Amino acid sequence: MSRPAVFLDRDGTIIAEKVYLSDPDGVELIPGTIEALQRLRAAGFLLVIVTNQAGIARGRYTTEDYHAVAARLEEILARHGVVVDATYFCPHHPEWTGPCDCRKPETGMYRQAADALDIDVARSFYVGDKITDVEPGMTLGGRGILVRTGYGAEWEAKVPEGVRVVDDLREASGVIIDGMEPSRVGS
Repeated sequence: MSRPAVFLDRDGTIIAEKVYLSDPDGVELIPGTIEALQRLRAAGFLLVIVTNQAGIARGRYTTEDYHAVAARLEEILARHGVVVDATYFCPHHPEWTGPCDCRKPETGMYRQAADALDIDVARSFYVGDKITDVEPGMTLGGRGILVRTGYGAEWEAKVPEGVRVVDDLREASGVIIDGMEPSRVGS
């Protein structure tokens, strides 16, 4: 039977936003991340990181650099007992590599995860600090949550109707676990 997941953006949501992060030593968790991910896992959600990495297409860092940063994040999370079920990344940018179906807000990475992990995308949550992180949830019938960390505060005024806005991933985990209150949706 298909399970719900929490699809999480990486930069600005789980880790501090650092433009074109290519050095594993630069991985810095946003406060509350460990607690949030532990709570979501304990509540039975699959955890899937979905991230655009246009710096690869732009030549700012290599695929190997990306994997080194991803491995460092997984190592830090594992030290706290948090296991991510899967991580998907898009190395493209339309200006350099042309269009693709994986770059958020497209749904390619989400559909790939759904197929691989038997995820019910309509019962899932889509959490990130940009509109492009939450739009796939609207497309796939799930629920979006914009966090104010990273670039989130800049996007808050443009949030689509039905998307919840919260301070950080810790608050998002509470909203997910406790259920979204209709009176606060889109606020």
